[in-house]
Amino acid sequence: MKKRALVAGALAVPAAAGIWGAGIEPHLFTVRRHTLPLLPAGAEPIRILHVADLHLTSWQRHRAAWVAGLTRLEPDLVVNTGDNLSADIVPTVLDVFDGLLDVPGVFVLGSNDFFSPQAKNPAKYLRSPSEVKHRTEPDLDVRSLVRGFEDRGWVFLDNAEAVLEIRGTRIGFAGLGDAHIDRDRIRLDAAGELVFPRFDAAAELTIGVTHAPYSRTLEAFASAGADLIMAGHTHGGQIRVPFWGAPVTNCDLDRTRARGVFPYRDATVEISAGLGFSPFSPVRFASPPEVALLTLVPRP
Repeated sequence: MKKRALVAGALAVPAAAGIWGAGIEPHLFTVRRHTLPLLPAGAEPIRILHVADLHLTSWQRHRAAWVAGLTRLEPDLVVNTGDNLSADIVPTVLDVFDGLLDVPGVFVLGSNDFFSPQAKNPAKYLRSPSEVKHRTEPDLDVRSLVRGFEDRGWVFLDNAEAVLEIRGTRIGFAGLGDAHIDRDRIRLDAAGELVFPRFDAAAELTIGVTHAPYSRTLEAFASAGADLIMAGHTHGGQIRVPFWGAPVTNCDLDRTRARGVFPYRDATVEISAGLGFSPFSPVRFASPPEVALLTLVPRP
């Protein structure tokens, strides 16, 4: 009898974890809040809503409704770091963001804004970064996604720069395309000096934006003088080990930096664990879906 109880207990633990990771935690949406002293003295606080890795499909109505309600946070600026799609449902995604598109915003794209996810062995994710193989032409309507965001005023930052004035502070932005699929365009001159990314010389705050936080992108932004670097992509590890953390980041970043805020040279990096997952890996464990709300305040 004792042996049977031990066997039953051994089977119950992974079963409970599977039920939690597949059926419960993916719906426990949360707002991760950070206060960052990055503004010049006397500046008004700025609330930045960071949305990452929505990975929306047509049946994920709970996730869509929760994101649509984020206007209640009253952000001054929205930063979208890509992977909005998991299917060709651009009109649905634009409807989800409808209220937030009334707020000034910037955005970059992730691989799943170009290419639909493909079935693969989820265990490969634990060994090395995932790959997007044998596809050069997008099979998702990425052009309509970009046009839909731009038509409402959001600024497209894939390998581009921009300036916005938010609550009286001049913010310089530079963006890089998704390094996970080699769409980042870091440029050096003949002498090896960094040409891009770069920031407006008159900016009072500089923000680098990209989808995947590969080391080369963090290094480029830091070299260009970024105060803040924002990215997604990692899903916070997606399946975290309690009291230990993320086993992987799906890029070359150290696993201990899979989510949250940390220093990088003279910059501050903020990585969101994001909201979704591939429909072929529909599990989150100890890494609940999230958006980040950054409150920027004056430096001491």
